[in-house]
Amino acid sequence: MRCALVMPSWLLEDVFPEKTSKAQANYWQPLNMLYLGACLEREGYEVKFFDGSFLAHDTILERIRKFKPEFVGVYSNAFLWPRAKKTAEDIKEKVDESIHVTCGGPYPTAMGAKLLEESRFDSIVVGEGEIAATELAKKIEAGEEPEGVKGVAYRSRSGEIVRNPPAPLIEDLDSLPFPARHLLENPFLYLPPLGNYRRKPVAIVMTSRGCDARCIYCFQPDKERKVRYRSVENVMQEIEQCLEMGYREIRFLDDNFCRDYKRVMRICEEIKKRGLDFTWYVSARVNHVDKPLLKAMKEAGCWAVLFGIESGVQKNLNTLRKGITLDQVRRAVKSAKEVGLHVHGSFILGIPGETFEEGLKTIEFAIELDPDTANFHTLVPFPGTELYDRVNEYGRLIGDWERFTFDGTPFVPHTMTVEELEKLRSIAFRRFYARPSYMIKRLLKVRTADDLRVLYIGMKSLFWLLVKKNLFRARSA
Repeated sequence: MRCALVMPSWLLEDVFPEKTSKAQANYWQPLNMLYLGACLEREGYEVKFFDGSFLAHDTILERIRKFKPEFVGVYSNAFLWPRAKKTAEDIKEKVDESIHVTCGGPYPTAMGAKLLEESRFDSIVVGEGEIAATELAKKIEAGEEPEGVKGVAYRSRSGEIVRNPPAPLIEDLDSLPFPARHLLENPFLYLPPLGNYRRKPVAIVMTSRGCDARCIYCFQPDKERKVRYRSVENVMQEIEQCLEMGYREIRFLDDNFCRDYKRVMRICEEIKKRGLDFTWYVSARVNHVDKPLLKAMKEAGCWAVLFGIESGVQKNLNTLRKGITLDQVRRAVKSAKEVGLHVHGSFILGIPGETFEEGLKTIEFAIELDPDTANFHTLVPFPGTELYDRVNEYGRLIGDWERFTFDGTPFVPHTMTVEELEKLRSIAFRRFYARPSYMIKRLLKVRTADDLRVLYIGMKSLFWLLVKKNLFRARSA
């Protein structure tokens, strides 16, 4: 059976301000689709992946028409849902109504079977999709309805919406095949934002799934908040496979790569023991790292670490239920810089209860820490999070799903106005990046043509931040 996997078509300008989109552009390898593709191939199915990050909607439809699949899986988060619905509708109306079209991803997982009431999808996959979607495909191949397939809701032949029992989480992550990266047309297209990689192409790898933190804004399908780990040997085998395929850098996309201290140390030791030559980048919580660990990571090829700092006001960190202190932030950033790691700080504006003045304090805290790069997001109440479930208590929603990106403004706390929140973002980027000391430091770090390109595009973005006061103004309210 032929199976097509689809990322709906979208544009950078749909997510980022037009004047700064080139500096903010990021295209992650879609690991969820590549894992699913590998599982379908393991069952003997012919699989193709059509990525709307680089393909127009009509092009995707034409490729599906030529491929003639019996099964199509479409990915969706909140932002992509209108596009995912359009994709399913046009496959049914313009390609072949008999194709079974399913949808999976964070948004279907959060919303469940109710999405079948407002779309042309034949089924919805809830939760981790590798096993559920593969079992669904087997049912479709056999000409059967997916009755009893855990983690799947579907529209029966009689038109009734059927909700099967939820699927358990995949405990043995080593049992999964490695992501089918050969399905990508051009791996060089999948790059993090400029300045967030040293070598290319860049592979995305996850060594664990889940997070045991309780942040109100984070979506985790596992309500028990349990972290599941792949074995170190399994991780090393995937790294070696990536290097054999020509990848030169790896971005570890774990929610918290450093949660298991000893395990990270073992990974670093194995990288050095095997003499593997690649650069890598991780995300970590400030309360899970110390200088010896960061030094070991640096010696094993890690060049950068992202810390989710979020706020410079302890009250607001407590509101987010972040579980960290400002002193822990200071120590982690200081240690990472001392061992020579590039530090990226992520900050959130628009926290429930946060005032405009407290937002200014967060900006000053970012300047005090002086990470190599920083991003200032607005808080997003993604479906399935506590923030979304209690949104009226915390603030108010604005606009539609088109604004549910880290660079949109879909939520405003009761203690601020939309205008104040958008003004804070502009102030944050201007104050952080327009500092003469920062610009001199960045200029002195230029070593390659890529470094020069990063500096040039960054300066262009800064120009627009300085002259266009309403750069972050929402398209609709």
